[in-house]
Amino acid sequence: MGLFIHIHLIAAIAWIGGSIFMFILGITLLDKEKQQQVYPVIGPIFGYFELVSIVVLLLTGTVMIVDNGLYHMLLTHDDNIIVQELRKKLIIVAVIIVATIVHFFIAFRTNGKERTKIQNILSRGTSLLIFFLNLFVLHYAIMIRAML
Repeated sequence: MGLFIHIHLIAAIAWIGGSIFMFILGITLLDKEKQQQVYPVIGPIFGYFELVSIVVLLLTGTVMIVDNGLYHMLLTHDDNIIVQELRKKLIIVAVIIVATIVHFFIAFRTNGKERTKIQNILSRGTSLLIFFLNLFVLHYAIMIRAML
């Protein structure tokens, strides 16, 4: 498991760090003209980078769940504190994945184009949701790792 936790951590740093960078970019780059110069270039690069990160997170996380014997415990009504915290983390991860799919769909369809008001709200809303939920996932990950 040692190798997988390190790969998982590197991918988590990339995922969360990228989210923080884009969050800060989004709140500081308010000029529409600058946004139209920056986002079409950075967006696709960031999107593919984040896609690789989340795939690595899902794969290594699954391996660690299986290696630690938690897979069966997740599917039963086990009330172990580790399993309870892992379930919470996985629910948040599922929400992040849905939000990411919505965000990526909008971002790639509208890259370099003018967004409608609803597309803009959904894109910014999902981005903000992903950012904050990442902090909760990080919290649960630290708690679970400390209990193992």
